Amino acid sequence: MPRLMSCLPLVLLCGCATGPQRDPADPLEPLNRATFRFNDTLDRHIAQPVARTYNRVVPRPVRTGVDNFFSNLGDVTVMVNDFAQLRLMDGMNDLMRVAVNSTLGLLGVLDIATPAGIAKRDQDFGLTLGHYGVPAGPYLVLPLFGPSTFRDATGFGVDQYAAPANWTRPAARNTLWGVDFVSTRARYLNATNLLEQAALDRYLFVRDAYLGRRRALLDQGKEAPLPDYGKDDGNTGK
Repeated sequence: MPRLMSCLPLVLLCGCATGPQRDPADPLEPLNRATFRFNDTLDRHIAQPVARTYNRVVPRPVRTGVDNFFSNLGDVTVMVNDFAQLRLMDGMNDLMRVAVNSTLGLLGVLDIATPAGIAKRDQDFGLTLGHYGVPAGPYLVLPLFGPSTFRDATGFGVDQYAAPANWTRPAARNTLWGVDFVSTRARYLNATNLLEQAALDRYLFVRDAYLGRRRALLDQGKEAPLPDYGKDDGNTGK
């Protein structure tokens, strides 16, 4: 579910699915649909009510500070993956973000870096694997965590293992995970309502948006090949 929430804004910009069509990238569709329904049931009956209560009880400035705090923790993982892909300038940008927000921003509660022009980036170990040529593999809906692929599921596990929250004791780690989940779910409540109104088939809608977003992130920063104007195409102009 957290991964689904993170791609909802893009999902809403991708148009409606028109009906069930078997996609070669989704050979596990029957299993994935069952998992999707399981996640959706948990979301409707547990996650959404908790998120609505959180929005109602917690003041907006506090919610913003919580979002910023976890965003700063996430920038550590982004930084590691940028360096792992030898994107040195991007990695230094991420390092600067973490340093500025962790100090001047009071452990990330305040986002000082963004107004200062230090851009936030999006990287993870799934993209790192893709950067080095590992194929995405079939689409896969993970229980609780939502849309993924075989490659991204592996990357997600590595990122979770390396996340700063795992550097703490189990009680603190579990508390951080829980608060992060509720905060993320609460942030996308309105997007969920729009998704339900827009999509004819929510499963296809989310799947196609997720795969499209991952392809776009993987291609980010790559230069498109220039056309070969010297190639003889049979037209000599005579």
